[in-house]
Amino acid sequence: MGRVVALGERARVAGLALAGVVVLVADDPGAVHRGWRELPADVDLVILTPAAAGTLGPRPAEPTGRRPLIAVMPP
Repeated sequence: MGRVVALGERARVAGLALAGVVVLVADDPGAVHRGWRELPADVDLVILTPAAAGTLGPRPAEPTGRRPLIAVMPP
């Protein structure tokens, strides 16, 4: 089974590390795009904050040649 990654603002994703989620802090649009492009190949689920999801748009390009499942946190 692959890893779970949370991508977005520190205040929204930091606590997920306690559950074993790989946390990628992205507090601005550039960091969101960098984090998305650099997702490890073994990621099966990406949890996005609403702001990160808005930055990536409705159909983000596949980050690693695989299509991870994407979940967006509620606002």
